[in-house]
Amino acid sequence: MEIYPLDRYYFSSKESVVDKDGTHEDRIRRLQSNYGAHGLRTCVRGVLLVELYQQPHVLLLQVRNSTFSLPGGRLRPGESDTAGLKRKLSRKLSHNNSDDGDWEVGECIGMWWRSDFETLPYPYMPRKPKECTKLFLVSLPMAWQFVVPRNMKLLAVPIRQLHDNCKTYGPIISGIPQLLSKFTIKIMQD
Repeated sequence: MEIYPLDRYYFSSKESVVDKDGTHEDRIRRLQSNYGAHGLRTCVRGVLLVELYQQPHVLLLQVRNSTFSLPGGRLRPGESDTAGLKRKLSRKLSHNNSDDGDWEVGECIGMWWRSDFETLPYPYMPRKPKECTKLFLVSLPMAWQFVVPRNMKLLAVPIRQLHDNCKTYGPIISGIPQLLSKFTIKIMQD
């Protein structure tokens, strides 16, 4: 996998994203209601890599100066993984909110499952899953402009900082170094 230096990318901001949930309890109620209406919730997340200080870094969204997430989100009913991830990446990281961004979505590198909406995700399917989160590699071009909502930050976090750091980043993000271990990461220079 080829990655490019962070200084080849441009960053700007756009209108804030409205939070659907006021409290944690509101979020749980919404998820339960959606599960009752649509069944298993499927989420897709993009693993975007850049180079900084001769080290690979993962681009993470930081929300409320405390929560970290990979860019992506929930699929619509009947939507394909690739189309849904491109739509979510465009809405979260592009200047136009169109569904047809030029994102190059690669292979699925991991799947995580929740048996309940409050439990931590597992890297295996439980008996009665409520949610599945799929991680996909996303290849970035040599240059790109990221446009991030004002109430979020896009951070480049070193892969080595994620390793075994579940307390800060959660099990999915802290598991990325192991998922990437099967790939050869080539840092592209000028």
